Amino acid sequence: MLDINSLTAVSPIDGRYASKTSSLRRYFSEYALIRYRVRIEVEYFIALCQIPLPQLVGFGEGTGKTIEELFEELRSIYIDMTPEDASKVKDIEKITNHDVKAVEYYIKEKFDFLGLSAWKEFIHFGLTSQDINNTSQPLMLKEALENEYIPVLREVVGTLREYAGEWKDVPMLAKTHGQPATPTRLGKEIMVFVARLEEQLRQFDGLTYPAKFGGATGNMNAHKVAYPEIDWKSFADSFVSSLGLNRSFPTTQIEHYDNLAAIFDCLRRINTILIDLCRDIWTYISMEYFRQRVVKGEVGSSAMPHKVNPIDFENAEGNLGMANATLTFLAMKLPISRLQRDLTDSTVQRNIGVPVAHGMIAFASLKKGLGKLILNKEAIDADLHRNWAVVAEALQTILRREGYPNPYETLKALTRTGAAIDEKTIADFIDTLEVSESVKAEMRAISPWTYTGI
Repeated sequence: MLDINSLTAVSPIDGRYASKTSSLRRYFSEYALIRYRVRIEVEYFIALCQIPLPQLVGFGEGTGKTIEELFEELRSIYIDMTPEDASKVKDIEKITNHDVKAVEYYIKEKFDFLGLSAWKEFIHFGLTSQDINNTSQPLMLKEALENEYIPVLREVVGTLREYAGEWKDVPMLAKTHGQPATPTRLGKEIMVFVARLEEQLRQFDGLTYPAKFGGATGNMNAHKVAYPEIDWKSFADSFVSSLGLNRSFPTTQIEHYDNLAAIFDCLRRINTILIDLCRDIWTYISMEYFRQRVVKGEVGSSAMPHKVNPIDFENAEGNLGMANATLTFLAMKLPISRLQRDLTDSTVQRNIGVPVAHGMIAFASLKKGLGKLILNKEAIDADLHRNWAVVAEALQTILRREGYPNPYETLKALTRTGAAIDEKTIADFIDTLEVSESVKAEMRAISPWTYTGI
């Protein structure tokens, strides 16, 4: 059997693009999932001690350690957990054939080692597997997005904002329906993407990460039957909140995933905006509005030596599309479960890192591609020069203001003859108009470079 490395990995996420996704392993690998599960179990046990449950009032007596020292030791079980430790959990799972139960037994072994055997039956007390999974996995996603994904996305937005400022005074021919249209400014067109992305980031910041925590069928039955005097709903709300998550209530055995779907949908909208950006930049490069900085040693085509392909934007577009396909499936599948639960969510939810990884690959390509852009103002100016007809809108609007008869039709007749429209054509046309010299002077001042609006 081949050892797993960047050359033998089945997925390019861990193969070809491993260098761009390696930071996500601490959140979405099997090791990471085990570590997060241990974290939830340990923090839950500590929370039970802090109530405290009657049988946990004397927790740690005889060990010679303070309660604070004991909690620190318990937390070190997950803080210091290594892949080798996680493999021990997998060995236990081979016997239990149950991944969460294996985590419980692993922690119990740690309690035995720490001299805490008398209290180990309060590990996983009253819980079902999904109380652990449905807190571990949203917490993994939350911390991955906050620590890795969103910061890099904001770097991309920051680069776009810098370009928008740098190019704010660069006149450019607009293209609506692919045809020459009223001039705009390059910086403004880049700023459109900045505004769109920042609005989605604003909406994303308002989303919550949902967690289910309520026992076998969501009613905390076991908790209530054991300790009916405790307000378990408030306890569960507080515990989940302490993790930075938002407890869903009421639920079945599993989280209903509606708010998780909202997160996926927002990420998908962000990706869709970036796909739109990639295609626009790709098109501007094909129009020669941008050149690309040549990187020594890079090859654009295996056959054509002259080519410098916009591969970074193509790579980004492809990976954003892959991410969106998975995000769409996750958002549509996870909220659906037969009755109080089925297991389809379990295998599916293991893939939440996949769209995040494709997004990270896309961001790396975007950053690289944006960093290679060189403005080719000569090509932009040449396009404006070839399209003096676009000032027709400005001229007919001034004629409307002046009460000139049939101004739209007059300009339509001028610009749709099939003949080339250049600066002289426009100047000669203005000379024929029966308007004041001051209005003619106003119209002569209009050009494709000055008619760029607000």
